[in-house]
Amino acid sequence: MSEYLVDGYHTETAATAPVSERVAFIRRTYLHVAGAGAAFAALSALLQVSGLAEQLLQQLFGSKFAWLALMVVFLAGTWVAHSMAYARSNIGVQYAGLALYVLLYTLLFVPILTLASNPKYGGSPQLPLQAAIVTLAVFGGLTVAVFASGRDFSFLGPILWVGSFVALGVILAAVLFGFSLGLVFYAAMVALFAGYIIYDTSNIIHHYGTHEHVAASMALFGSAAMLFYYILRIFMVSRED
Repeated sequence: MSEYLVDGYHTETAATAPVSERVAFIRRTYLHVAGAGAAFAALSALLQVSGLAEQLLQQLFGSKFAWLALMVVFLAGTWVAHSMAYARSNIGVQYAGLALYVLLYTLLFVPILTLASNPKYGGSPQLPLQAAIVTLAVFGGLTVAVFASGRDFSFLGPILWVGSFVALGVILAAVLFGFSLGLVFYAAMVALFAGYIIYDTSNIIHHYGTHEHVAASMALFGSAAMLFYYILRIFMVSRED
C-alpha cells in the first residue's frame, strides 16, 4: 500500500485508496479542471471586451522581444505555480498556485484568441468555439480510453518531456528568426498534448494522492489548454488556405 504525509496525516494514492475516496478524489479533480476552464474563458472574454487584449496583441507584434518576454514570464510563472500546487501543507497556497496558472495561460492565449475571433484580423467569432468543441471531444475520448484501459501510462513521461524541449527550441527559433511554424508542427503539437492528457489522466488514476486534486487538476488543465491552442492554430491555418 502506497501512502505519505499530507497536512499532518497519512493519505493513500488514489490507486490504493478505498473506492469511495478514489471516486471523491477523481470527482474533485475534474470539477477543478472545469472550474479552471471556466475561469480561463471568463478572463479571456473580459480582456477582449475591455480592449486590453488588442493592446497586448499590438505590443507583442511590435517586437519579437515582447514575445520572448511573455514566454519567459509564462515559463517562470508556471514553474512557481506548480511549486505552489504541490505545497502539501497549505491548501490556500495550492489554490493560489492554480489561480496564478490560469492567469498565466490567459495572458499567453489571449493574443491568439483575439486574432482568431476578430474579423479585422481575418478571424471569426466561431473559430475559438469550434476549436473548443473539438478539444472537448478529443479530451473526452482520451479520458474514457485511459479509464477503460486501466493501464499505467507513466512511462510516457520522459518521451513527452523530450518532445516538449524540442518543441520549445523550435518555437524560440521561430520567434528569433521570424519563420512560420506551419501545419505539420501544429499537428505534431496536437499529438504531443494528446499524449500529455493520456499521461496526466493515468497519473490521476495511479499516482496522485487522494488530497492532491489541485495539483492533478492543474496538470490536466494545462495539457487540455495547450491542446486547444494548437487545434485553434490548425483551424486558423485552414481558414487562411
